[in-house]
Amino acid sequence: MSARGSVVVLGGTGFVGLHVCARLAETGFDVVAVARRPPDRALAGRFLAMDLTRVSAGELAGELAAIGPRVVVNATGSIWGRRNDEQMWDGAVVPTQRLLDALVLLGTRPRLIHLGSVLEYGPVRVGTSGTDTAERPGSAYGRAKLHATQAVLAEIRAGRFEGMVLRIANVAGPGSPAVSLLGRVAERLLAAGGTGPAEIELDPLQAHRDYVDVRDVAVAVTAAVTSTVSGELVPIGRGETVPVRTLVELLITHSRTPAVVVERPSTGARHSTEDWLRVDIGPAERLLGWRPQRTPAESVAAFWADFVRRAHDEPERSAVT
Repeated sequence: MSARGSVVVLGGTGFVGLHVCARLAETGFDVVAVARRPPDRALAGRFLAMDLTRVSAGELAGELAAIGPRVVVNATGSIWGRRNDEQMWDGAVVPTQRLLDALVLLGTRPRLIHLGSVLEYGPVRVGTSGTDTAERPGSAYGRAKLHATQAVLAEIRAGRFEGMVLRIANVAGPGSPAVSLLGRVAERLLAAGGTGPAEIELDPLQAHRDYVDVRDVAVAVTAAVTSTVSGELVPIGRGETVPVRTLVELLITHSRTPAVVVERPSTGARHSTEDWLRVDIGPAERLLGWRPQRTPAESVAAFWADFVRRAHDEPERSAVT
């Protein structure tokens, strides 16, 4: 076992979870990624198959006791692929509640780092950050994630174990899911074969979002894992807004494929209707010594390079199997 001990990452095969596992492993932790299915790309650490919506708290507690983690990172509750209220609740709330019930059954309780979402804020007034407004999420996903965050903070502040919540802004970078904005645009650009022009239909690109690189998020999570701070909710983002149109334009530029963007209402899945989202990263610097290092342009460039590489690797894997 590593001198730094082990960390269990629930949802460790997701977009953010994979990067968190990789960063923790790089910094010397033994990592155990827990998810229903193994990842489709290399995983840093050991994989444990478990469906947190189906196992009992006792079963989960038994697995955690056998591993003996120093810290548990809860990266469950991805927005991708879920549409209705029931799916959002099952994906974001049920696994978190199962984890909380399991932790109180343990004799030695690990530190808990829970990953929340910027969509827990709801509408944010233009020019302000989410921390300046009341939490009034307007989406099913935002409501589910807020419930999970509140449940975690209540247990920590009641003294049942130590830990904190990181409320993550919009995330970009290598591995962004195919159903994300960047993923959908990249699919059309790649299909054009570099010649174009690619026609890309999107919802109106009116929103301004706080985008943070997934690799910077992984660094923030690692800082929280090694920190002694407890009971705090810390926003993680870049602390600035970027027009979503800019990200699309950056991706088109990196692809070197001529493209025409056609904006029409309801052309894709939308999980948020807020036109402005920004977080205050002051607490992250003060409590964790963390600041974002990568720009949105760097995130988009890394995403495109990874997307193209994986697209070229897929036929080779299919031919082998």
